[in-house]
Amino acid sequence: MYYKHMFRIAVLASTRGTDLQAIIDAIKKGTLHVELACVVSNKKNCYALERAREQGLTTYFIDPNGKTREEFDAEMAEILEKEKVDLIVLVGYMRILTPAFVQRFPKKIINVHPALLPKYGGKEFYGSNVHEAVLQSGDTESGMTIHYVNEGIDTGDIIKQVRCPVMPNDTPETLKNRVQALEKEWYPKVIAELAEQ
Repeated sequence: MYYKHMFRIAVLASTRGTDLQAIIDAIKKGTLHVELACVVSNKKNCYALERAREQGLTTYFIDPNGKTREEFDAEMAEILEKEKVDLIVLVGYMRILTPAFVQRFPKKIINVHPALLPKYGGKEFYGSNVHEAVLQSGDTESGMTIHYVNEGIDTGDIIKQVRCPVMPNDTPETLKNRVQALEKEWYPKVIAELAEQ
């Protein structure tokens, strides 16, 4: 595959960056032909930044203290524009993006959610809360959803959904591990597809 320029992605992360590692691994293996321009976080000591630094990647910590959401997102947007990013990839990013930010990058922001949206989406559904809700509901399957980010919370157009069974003896942790395995497999594949469009 030849591109006019290497397709550049940025990762926004607030947590451990498990899916970031899957993206880094896919780039190194040659199955994902993109340039990881930078990793940006609102958490100074989040492990995702450490993973990125270990690979010699450019990282940015934006301190949210004393800033409105709009000011924070405007600062982040300037960094991403300076880095000439083609796609913004959310990986355990624990802030809700402002409408102004989303409008600045239309159809250029994607997220992975650990459930089959529109089920278990919205403000209270993040992390273990999602898997606890799935188990409490008695659902026989769960999965992950990769979607575009719009002004709502978990309401953007769905790009890819992959399902997995919920086992009778599942705990939130075992279900999370099964869903996360899907995320690690499919997030790099979806990014690759978007890079080739």
